[in-house]
Formats: sequence, C-alpha cells, structure tokens
Amino acid sequence: MKVKTILVSQPAPTVENSPYFEIQEKYKVSIDFRSFIHVEGVTPKEVRHQKIDLKDFSAVILTSRNAVDHYFRLAEEMRFEVPIEMKYFCLSEAIAFYLQRYIVYRKRKIYVGLRTVSDLSKVIKKHKDETFLLPTSDKLKPTTPIELDKMKIKWSRAILYKTVVSDLSDLTDVFYDILVFFSPSGIDSLYKNFPDFKQNKTRIAVYGSTTKIAAEKVGLKCDITVPTPEVPSMTKALENYIIEANKR
Repeated sequence: MKVKTILVSQPAPTVENSPYFEIQEKYKVSIDFRSFIHVEGVTPKEVRHQKIDLKDFSAVILTSRNAVDHYFRLAEEMRFEVPIEMKYFCLSEAIAFYLQRYIVYRKRKIYVGLRTVSDLSKVIKKHKDETFLLPTSDKLKPTTPIELDKMKIKWSRAILYKTVVSDLSDLTDVFYDILVFFSPSGIDSLYKNFPDFKQNKTRIAVYGSTTKIAAEKVGLKCDITVPTPEVPSMTKALENYIIEANKR
C-alpha cells in the first residue's frame, strides 16, 4: 500500500530544514506531529519524600535535557545554590551544550560521553570519590542502575519529573498510513487514548528496542524499526519505506 499520511508522536520540528519537511515536500505525503506524552515536574515535597537533599551531592549525571531543566528548576525552588565546584557528567555533547542555559559553561567541570551511561564509565571512575546524583523521570532504562553499580560509585536516583500520557481526545481518529513511536510510553498513550485501536493496514514505525518490545507486547506488527547499522535515523527509514511502497 502506498504511503500518503504519517503521524509522528512528537512535537513538530522547530527548524525549517528538518528532514521530515523535506520528505513531505519531496514525496508529497502529509506528515502530522502530535506529542503522545509530556513531562510534568515533581514538587520539592515529593523530592524530600525520596530522602534526597541536593546539597549532599558533588556530581550530577545528566541523561537528557529534561533532567537538566528539572534539576535546576528544583534547585531554585528548594533554594539550593548549585556550587561552582559541581561536576556534570553528560550523556552527550548536546546535553553538555544545553547546560549553558543555566551555567557559565567555560567555568564549570563538565565531562561528556558518546551516547550511553557506559560511555561515561572511564571518566566517572576517575572521580569515584564524588557523590553522584542521577536526576530522572519515573521511567528509567533498567540497564542504567546496573551500569552505575558496576562502576562501584556512590550514587542515588532522584525522580524529578514524570512522563504523563497526553490527552488526545481532540484527535477524531488515528487512521494514518504510518504511526511513528519513539518510546514505550508513546505506545501506552495510544491505547489509553484509543483503547479500541486496531492496526489493520496501518504501518508502525518504532525507534529503539524497548519501543519495539512494547509495541509487540500489545500485538502490533512493527514494519519499520530503527536504528540499524545501515539506517540510524527514523527519517531515513521513513524515506526508504516510502520510496519502496509508493513505487508499486
């Protein structure tokens, strides 16, 4: 079946030269964007219930921009002045640069990994005497605590924000040729908003192994799965699929 409509379960790109817009123009398909999930911050009271005191930590492991935002938000709300000596261990360069919203970048101790917590292992072990805080959402990859425990460091998790299912009641249907998901929470949102959803001829595109597992668990057939060594991005995978499907 040809592809004419796609729904991406994320906000619309904010850059004009997004590959999604290029696909839309080049292949004359309609692409809609809608967040199936959103993030809500927890309160200082909820942090205290976790027995977390921000002043007890000399280093922070940052795995996302949301972690950065909510760490500094709660620091302000809890009247904790983040010391200049604080050490930041960032999962990626993009997260490290994002820190500039809150700190004077060149005056801080910032360490950067490639993509995963294990990538940070060597540099974290060099600072094993620090006390590490891991700000997260209520959803956390099960491998992350395992990797940190392997490093034999003193660390604590703090749930500073939560992933919440968005209200999609204004969508009259989800009858698209392709639905694109990037997390298990997106799959959860689909069925919480549309409990009677049937895949029928809709193609499902998923990013990441955990998203694929969540999709298959509820009986969805995944037609597009990324990343792969040959196709690392969702947009490239969509383009390849459209070329193949629409030439028939």
